Amino acid sequence: MIDFTPDPMQQQLIETARKFGRDHVAPAEIALDKIGDPKETFAADAYWSVLAQACELGFHKMGIMEEYGGLGLDAQSIGLVWEELAFHGAGFTASLIASSVAQQLITVMASHNKELIDQYVLPFCADRTGRKFSAWGSSEPNVGSDGKNYYDPNVRHHTTAVKKDGGWSISGTKSDFVSNAGIADVFVIFANVDPALGIRGSGAFIVPADAPGVQRGLPIDKLGLRVLNQAALYFEDVWIPEGNMIFPPGEGFPMLHQMIITVGSLAVGYLAVGLMRAAYQEALEYSKVRVQWGKPIFEHQLVARKLFECYQTIEAARALLWKASWLARTRFPGDLKASLAGRIFATDNAIRHTAEMVQVLGGYGISKEYKLEKYLRDAKLLQIMDGTNETLMMKAAAQL
Repeated sequence: MIDFTPDPMQQQLIETARKFGRDHVAPAEIALDKIGDPKETFAADAYWSVLAQACELGFHKMGIMEEYGGLGLDAQSIGLVWEELAFHGAGFTASLIASSVAQQLITVMASHNKELIDQYVLPFCADRTGRKFSAWGSSEPNVGSDGKNYYDPNVRHHTTAVKKDGGWSISGTKSDFVSNAGIADVFVIFANVDPALGIRGSGAFIVPADAPGVQRGLPIDKLGLRVLNQAALYFEDVWIPEGNMIFPPGEGFPMLHQMIITVGSLAVGYLAVGLMRAAYQEALEYSKVRVQWGKPIFEHQLVARKLFECYQTIEAARALLWKASWLARTRFPGDLKASLAGRIFATDNAIRHTAEMVQVLGGYGISKEYKLEKYLRDAKLLQIMDGTNETLMMKAAAQL
């Protein structure tokens, strides 16, 4: 018999995330979202205060093994926290997710290299300031979703890595949408070593953010997820030690790329469920106090139907993600189809149902007096981040 009740440890995680989200994430996210200039957003004391408090609670290191100072949590437990935090602030949650994925890449691919673990993973886990966040960069101005075309020699990263002075020289540009690019302390960068292999000719490299030749672009001014720092990265003859290649080019690249998609999609799916829940909750509460034609609008059938369909979808999306999380727990990183099914279903429905919840509030739904217009803007970006849902669906279909 399947038990859908969170165990005591998971319940404690949820309660901790709920209190932190309610007291700190939500007020900061709302205030920061309204700042017009992104440069001011990511310089604000409120922004760094929330990141520091998230690190104090260990939410940045949930997927890192305990032996490295992480919490060593399973995929479902992590997902429960992502959902709860996203209910209060999708932008902050997306930043935590991006950093977590980058660090998991390092721990998996550099597990044999104690020097790299000591240099990058242990300080990350010990951090209480939010200043040791990480980022990973694959997409480039001319290489995006087609990077999933592993066997076309014409599709490759244009960021290159060449041997130089006993190490590697990295040169090239990563696109404007590298999450945490403007705040990260370290990057995991995909760069081409063997152009003849196309995208499979790329390796993965650890690049310190303060290495000479690294430049960050300005944070982009976005429709939604405005509290998620995203910017371009520029590398000009950036020298790194030979051991900073943590994954070599060759036939293993498709496996690595699919691992990233599997882990990342699961997290984005939970983020979408939390966001959908927030929109549903705001519309439900409003519908019970807003009176039209002599009764609360909740008692009008069309409004009640919108609300129930949103509730129904939240439950269905969560169930898909829990199944995918169970698969990840039984065999890391899990099942690509299951993770993508959960992510695509959750994110497509997040934009659909946040729009419907705006409709419940009518004119107030598009007013900044309420949070629904922000939820709608945030939801749109979830269909696009880490690959558009259309291309990811093709990727999943190929696994059938």
